[in-house]
Amino acid sequence: MEPDRQQTLARRNRRTALAAFGLVGGMVGLSFAAVPLYALFCRVTGFGGTPMIGSTPAPGAGQQTVTIRFNANTQPNLPWRFEAVQASQTLHVGEEGIAFYRARNTGTGPATGVSTYNVTPETVGRYFHKTACFCFEEQTLTPGQEVDMPLAFWIDPRIADDPNTRNIRTITVSYTFFRTMADAERSGALANAGPHVGRRDGLAPAAAPTATP
Repeated sequence: MEPDRQQTLARRNRRTALAAFGLVGGMVGLSFAAVPLYALFCRVTGFGGTPMIGSTPAPGAGQQTVTIRFNANTQPNLPWRFEAVQASQTLHVGEEGIAFYRARNTGTGPATGVSTYNVTPETVGRYFHKTACFCFEEQTLTPGQEVDMPLAFWIDPRIADDPNTRNIRTITVSYTFFRTMADAERSGALANAGPHVGRRDGLAPAAAPTATP
């Protein structure tokens, strides 16, 4: 009986050790996955003002109207003048809107920038569907070069059914250009940044009319 007891005890010890290693490994893996999982959660739910991925086309204009304001920011060490071409647009929910941002290299050499974006108030994130834009794509401008960069989007009509958003009539879309994604991460801008959906045919950045300094 003694050998049998020893074998049984050894098997139990092995199982306990394996379970402990598995628990530790799972905790380590979860710690590394926490940020990506949180980002995925935000993108799927619109939590934290993260706009929804707009792969679905706009369903068509509803009754309610919403005014979209466009905000532009630039990291101080990026020699660009970055601004929204239009201050705002008023659209019906469910109607696709197209807006433009303009960037100009004011430096003496080529400069590369990359942008993040978000919307406020945060509660409207799940209802803001972005179908095409320039975010998370590096843009390199030569000295004096100026480009217009398009944004296509629509507001989900269900915004009018949600008690937390039904009275919201103004949404602000903010883009910030950084030199690198590392700079954006250090600034905290990636914490609530919206997802990348890429460009759409016919909506690629285009050279803008030359502006006077």
